[in-house]
Amino acid sequence: MARARRHWRLMLIILVFSFSTGVGILAGVFAGFLRSAPTLEQVEFNPDLTTYIYDINGDVIARFYNENRIKVPLDVIPKDLQNAFIAVEDDQFRHHYGIDFRGILRALWTDIKRGGIYQGASTITQQLARNAFLSHERTWSRKLRELLWTIQIERKYSKDEILESYLNVIWFGHGAYGVEAASQTYFGKSVDQLTLPEAALLAGIPRGPGLYSPFISPEAALTRRNVVLNRMRDLGYITAAQAEEAKQAPLGVVEQISRPYRAQYFVEYIRRLMTQKGYTEEELRGGGLRIYTTLDLSLQAKAEKALLEGLPKGKEDENGIVQPQGALIALDPRTGHILAMVGGRGGQDFFNRAVDAERQPGSAIKPFIYTAAVERGYTPGTVLVDEPMEYVNQYTKETWSPVNYDRRFRGPITLREALEQSINIVAVKLLDAIGVDGVIKVAKQMGINTLVEQGRINDRNLAFALGGLTRGITPLEIASAYGVLANQGIRTEPMAIVRIVGPDGSVLEENRPQREIVLREQTSYMVTDMLRGVIERGTGRSANIGRPAAGKTGTTDDYTNAWFVGYTPEIVAAVWIGNDKPSRMFYEGVNIGSGRAAQIWSSFVKQALEGVPPSDFPRPDGIVDGLKIDVQTGLLATPGCPSAQTRYEIFIKGTEPTEYCTEHQRQTGSFSPSREEAYESLRVE
Repeated sequence: MARARRHWRLMLIILVFSFSTGVGILAGVFAGFLRSAPTLEQVEFNPDLTTYIYDINGDVIARFYNENRIKVPLDVIPKDLQNAFIAVEDDQFRHHYGIDFRGILRALWTDIKRGGIYQGASTITQQLARNAFLSHERTWSRKLRELLWTIQIERKYSKDEILESYLNVIWFGHGAYGVEAASQTYFGKSVDQLTLPEAALLAGIPRGPGLYSPFISPEAALTRRNVVLNRMRDLGYITAAQAEEAKQAPLGVVEQISRPYRAQYFVEYIRRLMTQKGYTEEELRGGGLRIYTTLDLSLQAKAEKALLEGLPKGKEDENGIVQPQGALIALDPRTGHILAMVGGRGGQDFFNRAVDAERQPGSAIKPFIYTAAVERGYTPGTVLVDEPMEYVNQYTKETWSPVNYDRRFRGPITLREALEQSINIVAVKLLDAIGVDGVIKVAKQMGINTLVEQGRINDRNLAFALGGLTRGITPLEIASAYGVLANQGIRTEPMAIVRIVGPDGSVLEENRPQREIVLREQTSYMVTDMLRGVIERGTGRSANIGRPAAGKTGTTDDYTNAWFVGYTPEIVAAVWIGNDKPSRMFYEGVNIGSGRAAQIWSSFVKQALEGVPPSDFPRPDGIVDGLKIDVQTGLLATPGCPSAQTRYEIFIKGTEPTEYCTEHQRQTGSFSPSREEAYESLRVE
């Protein structure tokens, strides 16, 4: 019995000691967290932790954090603006001690269900404390430290001091940090001159600058402003009459001014990629990162110049944006590096047309059909008949008759000439012969990701041949896909970020080209050779740059989109022109088509390759050339074939014709193959 009592006393002593030790450790951790709590000066600005973005040559493109931020005292900030932020961000701000416990419980439950830190319940003070965090992980210890720092800030500073700091660091998008910079950015005046509706508009932006910016989405900004006004009314900051009067006011924003850094569309693209990688806006602005990118600022300047000078003058739409708009993107097909990115003109960085504009490609889709055909054994000398056709939809029984852009029919025509002259009927016939599913498979392998294969409305139909797609294609997407042809059948994933370095010099991420063989070298070479003819003799003559190049024009039949996508061995670039709201492009009595896009492409690529010696596309083994064919039959030419009807053609070994044309034997008499000159310069490599 005594032994049992001694055993329990020993266990009790151990438990008490363990508990005391644990409490002591936790107390020490808590004390350490509290001692490390930042001052408001540290929260507001840390010049040593600016994030830099560099181009491929190490030149600074942009800096995040301390750009366009002007600190102002609280007594300069209108009461309406202060109250608007409190109403929409933290209506208990004047009453709590930094933490909204009901919100925390709600967020905690969400985090537990999802197994991580996903949802916030942030008060204004918490948001301010979070601004001092520099690490990239989302952990419970970080969340705990944030809460303890919040309490410490509340203990050390008054509500007015906290609110002043908050209003001077909050991010409003478009390079603006703090209410003074935001007021000047959106309204062109100092913050102390803001009206009630303007104050409500600003207060609604920080929750989602990409969603509620009046430069990005005026309708969403207006709706958000009215939500803020309703909250102010419900909380008694303004009367119902004031709220209704303010709701009737227009947005009143000024024309957007160009960003204070270069390559603004690319910089915003990098910001988006970093967000997708898990970095918060606070980490980007104050994390001291070094982001090394693929952009070449020299080429970027040339791309911007070519696009701006090549687009028609146009006129402003109802949103003050000049139309038509345009986009240009260039990549190195060998590495996938994005070399230049222009998402529009006029300085509006909110919609990156080079990356986000899904538009109908018109005939720029045809190389994917021809590529699939060559993979199936078709050749540049294959002959199809350009003639009136009628197709019946097996489901709706509706008929469709494709036509060529010039309403002409050319009769028998080789695939080479059909592609050079962008003959629609041949493209439709070819697609019908090889099957839509096979072409879609090839296009996807080459990098086209926006094709719709399922659902009532999809791309598995013959309209695909003319670029009539459900969603459309982005310039980045189609440029990358053409890059497969430039890179001998190897697809290289587009790449913008080479390396990310932390504030301590540690490499957080390093990227290398991601390559995959998706086509035979011979197929890429054959299609490239056909697309060279587009520039040398066909619809893309405006893109001739005096060195080996291949490409394709694309114009939708209603002139709502104009494209040129082309490449050399060193660079692939896509140019798109169109109105943001799809409509016919008609300027100074002329329809704007792919010829204009080809001129822009030519202007840019000439400048981009200035000083670079011309190089030809590498010729793979297994190519047969020197075969003279009759272009009406696709067979080997005979002496009786009219010279104007013959040409020398190249083939992938095993696909060349072996029979001779018999169409003209009646005029010339018998023909002996021993006299045939078709093979006189035959070469097989």
